[in-house]
Amino acid sequence: MYIVDAADPGGYVAALGGWQRAQVMALRAAVLQAAPGLEEKLKWGHLVYFSNGPVLLIRAEPKRVLFGFWRGKRLLHLEPRMRGGGKFELRTLELQEDTPFDRETALALVKAAVALNAELGNPQRAGQ
Repeated sequence: MYIVDAADPGGYVAALGGWQRAQVMALRAAVLQAAPGLEEKLKWGHLVYFSNGPVLLIRAEPKRVLFGFWRGKRLLHLEPRMRGGGKFELRTLELQEDTPFDRETALALVKAAVALNAELGNPQRAGQ
């Protein structure tokens, strides 16, 4: 993992280069289209989106971009390539330069993740 030197989400994207920048820009556009009301923050060194708690993240690394969902375990029917484990529901899709990814899938994932937080509450609270 590497930390992008930025003060805000726009600066995070601007600091990236190559295919990672293009991928993050495409994911960010899909997220904001699918759920315009999400709060976008630069947190923990990457982009994090909130609606009744954290919903998803976008993190660029030297050889991959991660598209992760706090309740991703419940979204595997939409994107079975997401990985994760442990007692938490966080799952991430690892995208590399040549990884095929469909914008419609991104839109569906975001909408479903926001709906889960609306229904179940903040995923960071115990018992959620």
